[in-house]
Amino acid sequence: MPYVEGESLRDKLVREKQLGIEGAVAIARAVAAALEFAHRHGVVHRDIKPENVLLQAGQALVADFGIALAVSQAGGSRMTETGMSLGTPHYMSPEQATGDRTLDARSDIYALGCITYEMLAGEPPYLGNTAQAIVAKILTETPTPVRKRRESVPRHVEAAIQMALAKLPADRFATAAEFGAALVNPGFTLSGTMAQAGAAPSDGRWKRRAQVGFGVAGLLAAATGYLLLRRPAPHEAPVIRVSMLLPRGEELRSGPYLRFAISPDGRALAYISSSGGTTSRLLLRILDQLHATPIPETQRPQTPFFSPDGKSLAFYAGSTEPITLKVVSLTGAPPATVLDSGLTGGVGGDWGADGYLYVSAVSGLARVPASGGPAEPLTKLDRAAGDIYHGWPQLLPTRDGVVFTVIRGNNREIAVLDLKTRAVRVLLAGTMPRYLPTGHLVYLRNDGTLLAVRFDPARRQVTGAPVAVVEGMAVRTYGVGDYVISSQGTLVYSGGGAGGGGVEFLNWVTRDGKPTQVDSSWTSDFITHALSPDGKRLVVSMVSEGPRDLWIKELDRGPLTRFTFEGQTNQRPTWSPDGNSITFISDRSGTSQLYRQPAGGSGTAELLTPKHEQRPIAEGFWSPDGKWLIYRTESSSGGSGDIMGFRPGIDTMPVPLVATRFAETAPGLSPDGKWLAYTSLESNQTDVFVRPFPKVDDGKWQVSVGGGREPVWAHNGHELFYKSNDDQMMVASLDLERGFGVRDRKQLFSTGDFDNDPEHARYNLSPDDQRFIMSRRGTGSGGEIVLVLHWFEELEARMGAKQ
Repeated sequence: MPYVEGESLRDKLVREKQLGIEGAVAIARAVAAALEFAHRHGVVHRDIKPENVLLQAGQALVADFGIALAVSQAGGSRMTETGMSLGTPHYMSPEQATGDRTLDARSDIYALGCITYEMLAGEPPYLGNTAQAIVAKILTETPTPVRKRRESVPRHVEAAIQMALAKLPADRFATAAEFGAALVNPGFTLSGTMAQAGAAPSDGRWKRRAQVGFGVAGLLAAATGYLLLRRPAPHEAPVIRVSMLLPRGEELRSGPYLRFAISPDGRALAYISSSGGTTSRLLLRILDQLHATPIPETQRPQTPFFSPDGKSLAFYAGSTEPITLKVVSLTGAPPATVLDSGLTGGVGGDWGADGYLYVSAVSGLARVPASGGPAEPLTKLDRAAGDIYHGWPQLLPTRDGVVFTVIRGNNREIAVLDLKTRAVRVLLAGTMPRYLPTGHLVYLRNDGTLLAVRFDPARRQVTGAPVAVVEGMAVRTYGVGDYVISSQGTLVYSGGGAGGGGVEFLNWVTRDGKPTQVDSSWTSDFITHALSPDGKRLVVSMVSEGPRDLWIKELDRGPLTRFTFEGQTNQRPTWSPDGNSITFISDRSGTSQLYRQPAGGSGTAELLTPKHEQRPIAEGFWSPDGKWLIYRTESSSGGSGDIMGFRPGIDTMPVPLVATRFAETAPGLSPDGKWLAYTSLESNQTDVFVRPFPKVDDGKWQVSVGGGREPVWAHNGHELFYKSNDDQMMVASLDLERGFGVRDRKQLFSTGDFDNDPEHARYNLSPDDQRFIMSRRGTGSGGEIVLVLHWFEELEARMGAKQ
């Protein structure tokens, strides 16, 4: 046997007693895969138990293959004191316990079911003082369902374990592979069927097993299922509007992206949740069930969308560069990466009936085959006109056009693309367009109103006047709203009006993560903010109707004063070291440039961008001694994302500080001005680095491990804060006595429910370094959404007769 460096599963269970659900399922699937291979080659293990599952480098290996069979054939026994057949009693199948020598693969599946049960419940399904007592229970009793011992276990996992532990081999899974797939299939039921989100409705026949334990919760689920799944005759279906409060631990996660998707038939909802952890992932809620289940291996998702058949889900993955596009099958197969670069993420996607995924890319819209392949550019951003994104694409049913949103600062317009000529034509003002089978184009307005207008997809033309059909939807940054509509007419949205799900509160947050609102009466969609050197004032860039301006707030409950009055977008402010002026980015001259204005509000803004710099500027700040102006160019186009510096009055040409082929972002100088922190993609993920300043080529040190972003220096100069890629606030203690070094890194708290930004720090430090100012969405992790059944009936009534 090969040497395995690690421990056995038994060692791990002795130490931890119960394992995390995802970890337990991963181990069970690995063992199932090993058994499947062995069974296909005619080998039945006969002694599957935690002692024979070895863990090496996070992988599970199954040991002792063939030993049990060899000993059995030799006529020996490893349990001579009881006279029983070969095996370990806690994990014996009933047929093995009765001495049946013609065992098959299903006996190993039973043993693996026992192990999976023990990993989740903390003990095997049957216990007894003697081996004979255990065997008697195996033959006569039914194990306690695992969810009665641990409620957090998903229902489909419980069902898979119960099927694996069936008394009769014929009632178990036929293969180990089927058991492994069921463990990660949210639609698996005890009947053994692999339910799909897009499957046909039930024929109404009851299964005998479904009657067991059918109590009040079951009656509620059945009633909900009846309303959702029965197909009423035309004009019979009433419009049903339901406010759904998601269960604790299954709430929506806050975020600037679209957080849920509905299957085409309206039977399933996929949404983003922390699900009790710190890293977001996708959950699947079949709407005739009371709980959602995690979709495995879907960490850090953005903007999910279903395939036309409802059997797969596409989503953007990652909150920092590089954003990837993934597809996951709802049958239990792991996600596959379809596109690994060039994406913006968070601004929509569509799985077209032509087999392409239509996505938002760095350069504009693009499409890629759902099976993977090179991306095909469809549109090109007009940077001169101020285009930021082309997003929310949807392929029209004619398959020769795409409706989408052009985002220019706070202005959003709905446009249509001719796929043959690649010509783009603007239709009307709004965002997030969706063409419906009713012949209407629906779209969102900044104030949270959903409008509908008749639309001819063949001519790609609006043919009527817009009508408001729903009010009070949540709208967040860049006009992102949580609303989805199935092709069968089910509408799902989160409420709250303009800024609703995007209403934010600024919070003081302690080092242990406890938030306290700065001013509970002050809400907005806070984009960027900066705390004055004395900690008494906050300059904030806020989104509202019209231009995005800077405002100054006297902390905590003082007045709010408008600071800028020009341009459409003013953001990323920083204070001068003496607190007398504010440097910020504005598009008032046509492109994003760097300006400075007295903090008192009087006087005019001074243009700071060097005349030799032709690229748009993303952010800028002064060195602590006031001699250097550091700035970063925008990273949204090739050759950009560079950190530059110059000395006004001395230098006429800016010098590159960190300017590589990788995008550099979020620069910041230490309080003594000797060290420059920034983030870079040079390690194929966003990480935090530090260089000496101004002699940046004299060294480079990586501070983060496994990814990091948004570095901010402590005022004491010996700590550097940053966020990890799994949304944890980290602090690195620094050794600066003999150069630069990192003493240690500590995790402080989860930042999942606070605003994050891959390119710029979205938090500030108090002067004593003990508190942070962070913006948090008013819905927190969100627990309530609105479900409207048969909404097309209401839509047709509001739109009236065809025009």
